[in-house]
Amino acid sequence: MKPIAATAASPAAITQPTPQELALSGCWTARSLGVIEHQLESVRIAGTTPTVADGAGIEALDTAGAWVLQKLLRRLRGEGVTVTLRGLRPENARLLEVVAQQVADQPAPAASPSPSFLERIGQSSASALEQAFAMLSFLGESALSFSGSLAHPTRIRWRPILFNIRTAGFDALPIVGLLSFLLGIVVAYQGADQLRQYGANIFVADLVGLSMLREFAPLITAIIIAGRSGSAYAAQIGTMAVTEEIDAMRTIGIAPLELLVLPKLIALLIALPLLTVFADVLGVAGGMIMARAQLGVGLVEFLDRFVKAVSITSYVVGFGKAPVFAAIIVLVGCFQGFRTKGGADSVGRQTTRSVVQSIFLVIVADALFSIAFSVLDL
Repeated sequence: MKPIAATAASPAAITQPTPQELALSGCWTARSLGVIEHQLESVRIAGTTPTVADGAGIEALDTAGAWVLQKLLRRLRGEGVTVTLRGLRPENARLLEVVAQQVADQPAPAASPSPSFLERIGQSSASALEQAFAMLSFLGESALSFSGSLAHPTRIRWRPILFNIRTAGFDALPIVGLLSFLLGIVVAYQGADQLRQYGANIFVADLVGLSMLREFAPLITAIIIAGRSGSAYAAQIGTMAVTEEIDAMRTIGIAPLELLVLPKLIALLIALPLLTVFADVLGVAGGMIMARAQLGVGLVEFLDRFVKAVSITSYVVGFGKAPVFAAIIVLVGCFQGFRTKGGADSVGRQTTRSVVQSIFLVIVADALFSIAFSVLDL
């Protein structure tokens, strides 16, 4: 006997012999529907002329095919076209009626009204409060982990700390030094004309020294590090959260705060004050060069006046801000990284938030320092 060749099921197809006629053929089943997705989108009936859909060529029909066919008919009828389906086998017609009844029984989704102005304000306030409480919780957990590491120094991971000192501190020297140098030049240049009018050229040392050491050097250094390193912290931890590496660390018993947050915090607490000192030196050097060029104040005269005008208190005031700024940058960057959910778009969104929030909080902290030092007469 000759073996009987198995006949392969023909895939679903839809053609349009005439502008007002549709021909359906093949197996309209879940396995064969993928090939007609683009054909369904291309079916267009011009005008509202009655149209005939011939289903005599349908070899097999299941609920998936019936749902797709019913969706096509509903779309055409919604466009104002009168569609008549004919030629279906009795069992296929009954299945199509059942699916059509189920589709008709489904309630249309209610359009959600747009929130009012007060509702939007309430939602924004609730989101801000929730984030503030989460930030306080993260701050408390980090403080406990930091104190635990100080109590048990063997738990401190020195290699990640040294790596972060290099990336956040040493590698940032060029950009911090350049901007501080230029800022010192700008401060001296802007004050040169006013000082020259009153014959007070030598007081450019007071202007540059006090402004750079107390305010500009620590603030501009913190802003640079917030944009450079704070964003890197958020992106790194956010990527690890998306790829579930943080969950894997918790599974094997590694505390993410001790591995990801504490090395960055300790490293920046060391690096940012040193960067601030570097910015002080470069900023004063820039002001010194501009004072000699614009006001004729020599280097020896400038340094002699600088030592008399700038006290050790003014230097310590600017230097003491750096650890606080470092803690803000690290905690905000790592906090936003841990809040990353979803995909790559969430990583970018949280990185942007970390930079904006850290710079904002650094400026707020600097303003609070100014008020406190004014009250304390420092």
